[in-house]
Amino acid sequence: MTVSLMVQGSTTCFVFFPKALRSTPHEKTTMSQEQEPRRRFFRQMLAVVPAASVATGAAISQSACSESPGPQSANAGNVGPYKPNYFTAGEWKFVQAAVDRLIPEDELGPGGLKAGVPEYIDRQMDTPYGHGKLWYIQGPFHPDVPAELGFQMNLAPRDIYRLGVKACDEYCKKQYGGKAFADLSKEDQESVLGQMEHAKISFDAVPARTFFSYLLNNTKEGFFADPIYGGNKGMVGWKMVGFPGARADFADWIDQPGVKYPYGPVSIDGRRG
Repeated sequence: MTVSLMVQGSTTCFVFFPKALRSTPHEKTTMSQEQEPRRRFFRQMLAVVPAASVATGAAISQSACSESPGPQSANAGNVGPYKPNYFTAGEWKFVQAAVDRLIPEDELGPGGLKAGVPEYIDRQMDTPYGHGKLWYIQGPFHPDVPAELGFQMNLAPRDIYRLGVKACDEYCKKQYGGKAFADLSKEDQESVLGQMEHAKISFDAVPARTFFSYLLNNTKEGFFADPIYGGNKGMVGWKMVGFPGARADFADWIDQPGVKYPYGPVSIDGRRG
């Protein structure tokens, strides 16, 4: 039993993370959840997903299965640290530092870095999603209209990242004595991210809030996506919230509300967490 959840690409793939984590390009997101325990935050996000979606996954559009490295390449045969295909060395440092602040490691479990979230984001940049092929990005553009009227920029996600990272690093160097974002203290990094979220920083090339929205959404996706897409290594995201992954049969548990599911998660490719 599988229901699709939208991972960007040209052929249909199945990714298992909460449908609630997926947003439109224009949607605003917040970091306010950091004020509460991380486990409760993730469980609350799962709670809004219909039971069928949690049990079987949800389909998130067509993903990068064919235009990005194949699912096996995210996990099989890799020796040593992952080497980004899209991001430059400086951009890669930014993405790693930002992900580490958005989902930090704590007493509840590994954070975004150990879960491979930066790898997930890098791989998405070479998909139809990353190239902006999943929605209309031709003019005319009216950036001040309500989000319901659609995306109002001519930038694909990969362009938003490239311009956003550059703009953020330039801002940090001006404000923090020549230091790029990745070289700041954790406290200063969180301050910069918070200012981006609330549009208290202005970038010329791309709105800071738009860049932050992509960064936060993709980070959450990478933490909960099936491991074949590069993130959620060891299925740490699924284990944290008790999500069973791509198991084929839940018939024995449908009539047992409130009973804890006793089995660990399973990836699409059959690996067990």
